[in-house]
Amino acid sequence: PLVPVHHIRGHIAANYLAFPELEPPFLCLAIYGGNTLIADVRDYTDIRILGSTRDDAAGECFDKTARVLGLPYPGGKPLDELSQQGDDTRYAMPQSHIEGSPYDMSFSGLKTAVINLVHGAQQRGEEIDRPGLAASFCKAVSESLVPRTMAAARELGYKKIVVAGGVAANSRIRRDFAAAAEREGATLYIPPLKLCGDNAAMIGAQAYYEYLAGSTAGSDLNAYATKEL
Repeated sequence: PLVPVHHIRGHIAANYLAFPELEPPFLCLAIYGGNTLIADVRDYTDIRILGSTRDDAAGECFDKTARVLGLPYPGGKPLDELSQQGDDTRYAMPQSHIEGSPYDMSFSGLKTAVINLVHGAQQRGEEIDRPGLAASFCKAVSESLVPRTMAAARELGYKKIVVAGGVAANSRIRRDFAAAAEREGATLYIPPLKLCGDNAAMIGAQAYYEYLAGSTAGSDLNAYATKEL
């Protein structure tokens, strides 16, 4: 049979491979290049979005920040490695607050702040502390993601927190989520690095649950970039 699988559902399913004991319901943060969202995973094929980015995805912001710092694409890994050499208090980074939408996020302001900081320094002939900027940036992203995710889990009464997607490979985000989960007495699930980025295994894992739910398609199946979750 031909089984259609939503890309985000695939990222979530990477955790089913890494943690066979994991079962819905749980709270999930999906962070990757195409989107950033917080979801209530009620069942394997019943997922409700609680909040999402209003503009840039976190992964997109990582790539653009890496580019302005002269790092290769994709920028997640080199930016993470550079950040581990820096002081995360070196530069003040903006945080977004979406009035009336506690779980929505915005990363365009952070991206713009980094670009303006670098270009401004270049125009003045000043040298940027690249490790410090990378560390400050990673801290800002983490501080945007972790509190919102944990607040959503508290509201729903969930003690299982799942993080999925390519940005879940970031060491600062993994560390901050581990600390937050410990404080809340919650269990954290983040897949190993090899399952964070796009991979066929995660799609196959979710396809199993889609098939059990009776979701199959004909040979005229098309791909949709904006398919609802």
